[in-house]
Amino acid sequence: MYDVVALGEAMLRLSPPNFMRLEQTHSLDVNVGGTELNTCVGVARFGMKTAWVTKLLKSPLGRLVANKAREQGIDTSHIVWSDEGRTGIYYLELGSTPRASEVFYDRKDSAVSKLRPGEVNWPSILKGTKLFLTSGITTALSPTCREAAIEAINEAKRQGCKICFDINYRAKLWSAEEAKNCLSKILDKVDILVTTQYDTEDVFGYKGAYEDIAKQLKDRFGCPVVAITLRDVRTVLTGAWTSIALADKLYRGKTYDLEIVDRVGTGDAYTAGFIYGYLTGDVEKAVAYGDALAALEHSVPGDLSWFTEDEVKRQIKAVGYKIQR
Repeated sequence: MYDVVALGEAMLRLSPPNFMRLEQTHSLDVNVGGTELNTCVGVARFGMKTAWVTKLLKSPLGRLVANKAREQGIDTSHIVWSDEGRTGIYYLELGSTPRASEVFYDRKDSAVSKLRPGEVNWPSILKGTKLFLTSGITTALSPTCREAAIEAINEAKRQGCKICFDINYRAKLWSAEEAKNCLSKILDKVDILVTTQYDTEDVFGYKGAYEDIAKQLKDRFGCPVVAITLRDVRTVLTGAWTSIALADKLYRGKTYDLEIVDRVGTGDAYTAGFIYGYLTGDVEKAVAYGDALAALEHSVPGDLSWFTEDEVKRQIKAVGYKIQR
């Protein structure tokens, strides 16, 4: 039925304009973002049939979040609407060297954290679906949300859906030990494991060459594909991006130099590009699309991807800085 179905939280993102600090601002820019929704937007803009599952409060803010997903062509008909909980918020202060950007969460008791097993008809939603996506953020929100995510993963496995899981470790949500204990019981069901150079070390303690880390993850959990994104953080607003993926062999991505407008959502853009490339081609295409879309995502504000497949293809072929006329 769907190319991609995802489960996860989306929040309102409130940011002071013009690099101001929260203490000094007199207004806040409002955006919507959340790892699974961000990824859904990326694949939907490439033409894939996509559904996003979450739990939202029946309120103007809940509708704002759902509307943003629907605006991008994502099926929101499976959202669980609730009279309890709230819409999560995070505040983002955008920094500039030497002051790093900083995130402040206000997401406790969000509606999706109260999601429980049995609230979503996964057998119906996942029937005929090619790939299911969720992340370590979703499993960290609450014990019941974790159980609901595991319920979805188990059903996806039964139905033969490919499963993509982004470790996406957030120390402000749970400890590394909690994450390790939980994810160790999930990742053996995963077909595509996406992680970062930092999350792998924080959660599993793996150090050394990233090729070796990918092999350790693949050997331990049996994931057919392990992708690791690699960020070179030079200053707050400059850096570089690339990735590797280990499947039947090791695939290395192209390195992109970056002038950064906004880092948030770039990992999700990578996952979107990777999923699209994987479902329409192979791991080599997945890495190329993932790296290109992630690099482009650094150039726009907000969590969501605003790029087309044609723009990604041009980025893969060559980087040109001359104005496009």
